[in-house]
Amino acid sequence: MTLMITTASILMNSSTYPGMISGKFGGTPGAMHKHPNIKLKRTSSWGLQFKAPAKVNTTKVGAMDWSMVDPGPNMVSDLGVERMIQDGLIFQEKICIRVYEAGPDRKASVETLMNHLLETSVNHMKKTGVIHDGLVSEEMSKHNLMWVLKKIQMVVDRYPKGDIVQIDTWKTTHGKNGVCCNLTFRDCKTGEILVRASSFWLIMNKKTRKLSKFPNEVRAKLEKFFVNKPPLVEQATRTWSRSEDNINEHICKGLKARWTDLDISHHVNHVKYIGLILESVPKTIIERYEIDSMTLDYYQEFTKENILQSFTYILTNDNAKMSNFDIIDCQHLLQFEIDGDNSNIMKGMTRWRLKPGKK
Repeated sequence: MTLMITTASILMNSSTYPGMISGKFGGTPGAMHKHPNIKLKRTSSWGLQFKAPAKVNTTKVGAMDWSMVDPGPNMVSDLGVERMIQDGLIFQEKICIRVYEAGPDRKASVETLMNHLLETSVNHMKKTGVIHDGLVSEEMSKHNLMWVLKKIQMVVDRYPKGDIVQIDTWKTTHGKNGVCCNLTFRDCKTGEILVRASSFWLIMNKKTRKLSKFPNEVRAKLEKFFVNKPPLVEQATRTWSRSEDNINEHICKGLKARWTDLDISHHVNHVKYIGLILESVPKTIIERYEIDSMTLDYYQEFTKENILQSFTYILTNDNAKMSNFDIIDCQHLLQFEIDGDNSNIMKGMTRWRLKPGKK
């Protein structure tokens, strides 16, 4: 131990480290001043003063012809602008897919799409006055009620890639006590529809964590904004089953949510579920394929204290290798990892297509 302390002391006081400052930290006095290319003026034992940079010629800068600077497309000025169209039944806003929202292929990730779907749906509800504080309205707060996502269906025709996107959303009824939010992503330059989605929301009691009926005052506000149309994305007809022939199972255990995964309702944000089910998808699929469509059914919430297991079941028609398919269908299951408790948190189905250039 004495040898180690002595050696450390020699190293710290050695002139081999010219960046070490003298003073209480044990550096060699004046070590930095010995470097021939560095000239510093000591102001105190805590800081160093460098020569101020040369002043900028403000006269020349002010004389720049700013009309030569390209302001970019006119539609950029509309970013973040929210408006109601079609007699207030459709909510519209424009967004830009940021660099940090893209994946390794420079395209918007599925999580990015889901986050924007949620954000636009909430902005619509705020615009109509249906919700105020977080995800609830004043009427819902009186009854300790909150919105929860039950199901989402999404079809991706093309993933946005640094595009400026217009999102349109409108609401329809879903059963007696539900709301369906329909959304489209549209390329602002071409008008091409990139993504279509329908999400289904129910009301839950905050205290009992059980589903609840619509209070009359909440229903009265919502009914004014309902559009009499079916969901934008048709209901998936294929049922979920683990007993199909030629099914390949992949599992990932020991999954946990982080503190940052919690939302304002104090449970794990529904977008985070996607990342958890993708943990069990084989890398060969992740690298060569992209999600074409998906259906996710949410059964219950969980928190950061829970440990989960993710299952992916790959459906094939024969025993051929996955690389021989242009389309791959998968089933997903998210469960609590507790002995004797196989409670389902979420079930899902995804269809994957080959990425461009992966033929």
